[in-house]
Amino acid sequence: MAEATAESVGAAATVSETKQNHRLERKWTFWFDNQSKPKQQGAAWGSSLKKVYTFDTVEEFWCLYDQVFKPSKFTANADFHLFKTGVEPKWEDPECANGGKWTVTSSRKANLENMWLETLMALIGEQFDEGDEICGVVASVRQRQDKVSLWTKTATNEATQMSIGRKWKEIIDVTDKISYSFHDDSKKERSMKSRYSV
Repeated sequence: MAEATAESVGAAATVSETKQNHRLERKWTFWFDNQSKPKQQGAAWGSSLKKVYTFDTVEEFWCLYDQVFKPSKFTANADFHLFKTGVEPKWEDPECANGGKWTVTSSRKANLENMWLETLMALIGEQFDEGDEICGVVASVRQRQDKVSLWTKTATNEATQMSIGRKWKEIIDVTDKISYSFHDDSKKERSMKSRYSV
């Protein structure tokens, strides 16, 4: 009888483990910005930026991705963001203020969907050695050319940025050159000036 009880307890523990959610190392937040809506006169950039959902389990991520955050469900001129919780996807955020971004463009929606998903999984799965250096990722859906940008904290740390860029290129399986721009440069000039490339 004691053996049967021990087996029952073991089986019950296994069942309860499978029902438990799989916690991520950190919390992440999805944001949305609809660029197609006209801005109110005098409204600051980011005034239409909305925090959508914060999650910290694998199960929540997949539910959100499947139901809402798949690029094929995005509206034209929309920006979707996944950033570490506590970091806003704005240049002014203290975590982003001295940073920059790696950017990849695509004229095919299927490419955008693949790059976006692979990047999201790499971020929440902590696949980057320099994970603390990464702020988040932005998918920009446009009629002619979509864009995915990986935001980082310390633009001037070239060695770290190059390492992140090489790893990201491998993750999203891109063979074309990708470039890195400083947020400070983007603030001053309309066109992005590339500082690094891999």
